[in-house]
Amino acid sequence: MSISPSSSAQAAREAVAGRLKELRADAGVTGPELAARCGWSHPKTYRIEGARTPPSADDIRRWCQACGVADQAEDIIAQSRNAESMYVEWRRKVRTGLKQLQNSYVPLFQSTQLFRVYSPTLVPGLLQTEGYATGLLSSIAEFRDIPNDVAQAVAARLERSRIIHEPGHRFVVVIEEAVLSYQLGDEDAMAAQLGYLLTAGALPQVSLGIIPSATRERPVWPQELFHVYDDTLVSVELLSARVQVTQPSEIALYVQAFEQLRSMAVYGADARALIVKAIDALR
Repeated sequence: MSISPSSSAQAAREAVAGRLKELRADAGVTGPELAARCGWSHPKTYRIEGARTPPSADDIRRWCQACGVADQAEDIIAQSRNAESMYVEWRRKVRTGLKQLQNSYVPLFQSTQLFRVYSPTLVPGLLQTEGYATGLLSSIAEFRDIPNDVAQAVAARLERSRIIHEPGHRFVVVIEEAVLSYQLGDEDAMAAQLGYLLTAGALPQVSLGIIPSATRERPVWPQELFHVYDDTLVSVELLSARVQVTQPSEIALYVQAFEQLRSMAVYGADARALIVKAIDALR
């Protein structure tokens, strides 16, 4: 099984590029002719058709005008904007600080009934404590050299996480055992975080599974951190961006991967034993 986290975004870009190319071909216009009509160099035409350069709204209007189908421009512009929204660069999302990013998730959280979260490296945000979140967000702010509003961002993250106590939502969380060992914040903060996992994992609306490091013959290798919101959206977190997967076939692929990852995890007493072992290792 191979999952490309940016494939939905790229496929959407390629669909826009393909549609523009078809318009040019149907109009019997060559690449150089279209470039001359649009007032740009002909390499730009091929970059757009190759999905290497996303067209601006003005580019699309000129293109459609040059092909004699100006009435199709607005529809293609909307298609292009949807394609670009699938791939959200972190630097754009956090340029004003981290608090706004936390709050931007609230409407999605409120509308989601079933959360499925897989994390190979971090305690998922919904289960983070104040000290752990402070350590994580502080490192992000420093790494990305963005305005330091960590205290406000942590408060916003904890506030949005209260949703796990609200009726109408279920949370299925799967983490790799290594998550319990990656220390963010000091030992006290990490101990508090691990202790909270014991508490949160016992909530009836939360299913917390841990994949032991010693698991043999894994049917699925460790994946990137991803969230599945009901069956309508998958959010994949990369270093440079968040990819939003909306194509049903790819959502199904992530759900399939999640179910296989979930089947490798241990729960209940076995999961608590792994957490306690990690707590003891801090001493």
